[in-house]
Amino acid sequence: MIPTLPGADPRQPPAEDPPASPAARAHRQQLARVARLRAQLAELDALDRAHRAEHMALIAPLRARHVQARKDLVRLLHEALESAARTRWLSGTQAATARAQLCALAQDLAEDGHADMAALHDRHSPQALAHKRQARADELRGRFEAALGTPLDSLDGASPEAVLHAGWQRLREAAKDQREGRQKKRAARRARQAPAGEALPAPAAEVEADTLLRRLYRQLASALHPDREPEALARQLKTALMSEANAAYDRRDLLALMEIQQRAALADTGPGASMGEERLAALSLLLKRQVAALERERAAAQEALARRFELPEGVSANANTLRQARIAEAQRLERELVGLEHTLERGADEAGLKRWLNGLRQAAGPGQLV
Repeated sequence: MIPTLPGADPRQPPAEDPPASPAARAHRQQLARVARLRAQLAELDALDRAHRAEHMALIAPLRARHVQARKDLVRLLHEALESAARTRWLSGTQAATARAQLCALAQDLAEDGHADMAALHDRHSPQALAHKRQARADELRGRFEAALGTPLDSLDGASPEAVLHAGWQRLREAAKDQREGRQKKRAARRARQAPAGEALPAPAAEVEADTLLRRLYRQLASALHPDREPEALARQLKTALMSEANAAYDRRDLLALMEIQQRAALADTGPGASMGEERLAALSLLLKRQVAALERERAAAQEALARRFELPEGVSANANTLRQARIAEAQRLERELVGLEHTLERGADEAGLKRWLNGLRQAAGPGQLV
């Protein structure tokens, strides 16, 4: 027999909760979206850390060997050219091929931060690396200015990396200005299309949302002020909570402020204590803004992962694509290492180096490994 509460009629079905209002449903929906986005960001962070560890274990040793083999080849070619300048045991064509190969390898290594390769490049190249970098920076600047239709100021003498950063920043700003312009046009069009005499709704939720956020933050700031706490341990806790509250308020993170409020045992006086329709609408608006910020953060995290681990253009970062990219990179490095080590063996004597240079020239032209 099913137990019943005293006085309850077992023949009557249990009363159902009243249906949620539209404001309550919207509020729950935004809460769920925030929770989902936070979970996705946590997954991306865990994926980043895991892939870094796997990358270090597999790729880093191969890259170190790859760098060393290229450096050895640069030095081998440098010594051959220096010797040939005295004894002329290399033909003019062979020396030109060796010089082009040396400069291409040394430039790549120098741009990856190996300063010892820059001097060897400049010794054998008709154009110093600094001049090449400036020419590339000027070319990048010209492309960005053509795309923007306006000059990029304050970039005279800047590095290619600085030009690239400034150019993309300006492109993002221009895209943002265009979006805001389109939004203003749509708002103006809606205003013109509104029926005559019909007043547009006042932004009450906007005002209430900002008020709620400020009120909650001020309440936390008052309650958590560490100077008002005589006990050292409690003062340390309040200092930590206040630091979290400051950071949450700066990024307009309503849920973080409410969580701090719960941890500080202040929730019964917070903005969630009375959840009328207007209050719910305001909270939903704050959460909607937070959802937009989290979506931007998620996109940035995915883009950073793809860029850090050199995924192909348009490929989204996930466990599968990162694993495939790691395997492909390991296979590429292993193939190139076999070729480099074979070249170093062939170039150990003059006859072998000549045969390699002749084959390189005939098969692919100067500046390429075979």
